[in-house]
Amino acid sequence: MVFLPKASAAREGRAGEARPAGDETVGIGTQEEPLHVASRLHAFNRFELKYLVPVEQAAEIRDELGERMDRDLHSPVGGYGVWSLYYDTPQLRFYWEKIEGLKFRHYGDLDGVTDESPVCVEIKQRVNRVTQKRRITLPYGVARQLCDGRQMVDHSPKESAFVQEVLELVVRLNLQPTAITGYQREALVGRDADTGLRVTFDRRVRGRDRDFHFGITTPENRFTIPPHMSVMEIKVNERTPHWITDLAARRNLNLVRISKYVQSVEAFGLAPRSVFHVNEADYPPPTPTLTPTDEQAVRHDAPSKVGAQ
Repeated sequence: MVFLPKASAAREGRAGEARPAGDETVGIGTQEEPLHVASRLHAFNRFELKYLVPVEQAAEIRDELGERMDRDLHSPVGGYGVWSLYYDTPQLRFYWEKIEGLKFRHYGDLDGVTDESPVCVEIKQRVNRVTQKRRITLPYGVARQLCDGRQMVDHSPKESAFVQEVLELVVRLNLQPTAITGYQREALVGRDADTGLRVTFDRRVRGRDRDFHFGITTPENRFTIPPHMSVMEIKVNERTPHWITDLAARRNLNLVRISKYVQSVEAFGLAPRSVFHVNEADYPPPTPTLTPTDEQAVRHDAPSKVGAQ
């Protein structure tokens, strides 16, 4: 997924759409979208609570949550990869303002990524305690044409405002690829009265400050968060269920304000507060061990392809 850091206090958002069909002065080839086709454009608001917990404790919490929540349909045993490319100004404006403006993201492994692979171009902003996201799903090649080539791309009338906003941000602020982050995510979703609840566990959080193409075969990633730690995020549409806050209090979890983008910038010395960096090769991922229940889930229930939106 490609993320463009927040551009201004007024916008506090990300990428845009727009362009009237037939406007040949801009060279945009818009397409009418049939009513029965789902839009590629999505927007949503959420409250987010973050905790930094040891990997072993995260596994215990995940198992406890599993008694009241379901595994996300797109989250197989062991989780799935999430890779994000962040854009920032040459002066790192978004870093200093602690904004995650514009980015694009790919869900799943990077093996075999092509120009046709789907990625999400996203604008993310925070208003008070609410995180607002707007995103559009595009083929990887088209997303790069929009964000790196700074060219208008084909889109439907519904997507016009967002696409144009993205292009305007990139050009006006001279946004450039700045850092890539990647991690392994496991996700749980609420059931019954807690359908708006989502809890994720991100481990092996790493990144790099070069080689920004997702198809690089031997990238030099570094851990941007210590590999023995996991980022736990609780995401709700409105109010956090009381039993979740009780669990956090019982396990002495402390809220943290942590940004994977900020951590990546500091880990590579792009800003003067760099304090932590460990080469990914020094901590290879462990060999997964499945319980009989997990093995049965893999055979019958796990999706064949991770990251479908």
